[in-house]
Amino acid sequence: MERIPVRVGEHTVTAFSEGAGDDAILVVHGGPGVSSPYVRDAHLRYAEEGYRVVSWDQLGCGESERPDDASLWTVERYVDEMETVRSALGLGRVAVVGNSWGGMLGLEYCLAHPGNVTCFVASSIAFDFPKVQQGFNRCKQNLGEETVRMMARRESEGTTDHPEYKAAQTILLYRHMCRMDVWPAPVQQSLGDIGMGPLTRMFGPHLFNCTGTLRDYDRMGDLCRVTTPVLIVASEHDYILPELCAVSCQYLPDAAYAFLPGCSHLPFWENPEGYHRAVGTFLERHR
Repeated sequence: MERIPVRVGEHTVTAFSEGAGDDAILVVHGGPGVSSPYVRDAHLRYAEEGYRVVSWDQLGCGESERPDDASLWTVERYVDEMETVRSALGLGRVAVVGNSWGGMLGLEYCLAHPGNVTCFVASSIAFDFPKVQQGFNRCKQNLGEETVRMMARRESEGTTDHPEYKAAQTILLYRHMCRMDVWPAPVQQSLGDIGMGPLTRMFGPHLFNCTGTLRDYDRMGDLCRVTTPVLIVASEHDYILPELCAVSCQYLPDAAYAFLPGCSHLPFWENPEGYHRAVGTFLERHR
C-alpha cells in the first residue's frame, strides 16, 4: 500500500492508495477522529477488481498531523480536505464510500462537489442527528433504567473511568458497534488510537451521547438536492437505527437500500459477504 502525504492548508494528511485501476473508490472513515484502517482495509478487495482504492486519515487522527486547534474541526473544512485529497491524487470522478461520520462527510461532499462523484455508498449513518440520539438512548435503555441513570451521572461527574461505566460501555460496543467475539486487527487499531481533538469537539467525549457541534446536524431537507446515485446500508443492531436510514431513501432522488440482519455498526466485518454483495453490485452498476 502506498502512503502519500497531502498538504492541506498549513497541515499534512496521509493518504493511502492500493491498486492501479482507472476507476477510483474514495473510502471515508468515521469518528470524527477514528482513523482509516477499520474501513480502509475492509474495502481493499476492490483493488483486485480493477479499482484504485484510496483513503486517508483525516486531519487530527491516525498518521496525519494532530494540531491542537479546535477551530479546525468543522464540517466545511473537512469537505475542503476531502476535495484536496481527491485533486492532489488526480483521481478524477470517484465513487465515495463512507461509514458513520464518513457517510455524513460523503453527503456534504456530494452536495458541494456533485460533478466529482459517480456514486455514493453511505453505511451506518442517518442525516438527522437529533433523531440519531434517539438510537443512542434506545440502546442504553435496553440495559435498564438504573444503568441509564448511572451512565448519565458518571458523564456529568466526569467519572467515566469507573468500572461500572466501562462495563456498560463494553456491552454497548459489543452489541451495537461490532458483534464479533474478537474484533479484527484494523478495528482495534482504529479504536485504540482515536484523535480526541476532532472527536471531542464535533461528537463529544462520550460514546452513545452526542454533545458536540454535530448534535444539531440535520440535512434531511437538503437530500432532494443530491443528484448522485446513493446506496444506503443499514444494519439490524446498529445504534444508527435502520428505520432512520430507510427514511433517507424517501428524500433522495436516486437511492437504493440494503439491510443487513444480524449486523451492527461495522457490517463490512460482521457480514462481509452480504455487505460486499450489495456494495459491489452498486459500484459496478455506476462504474
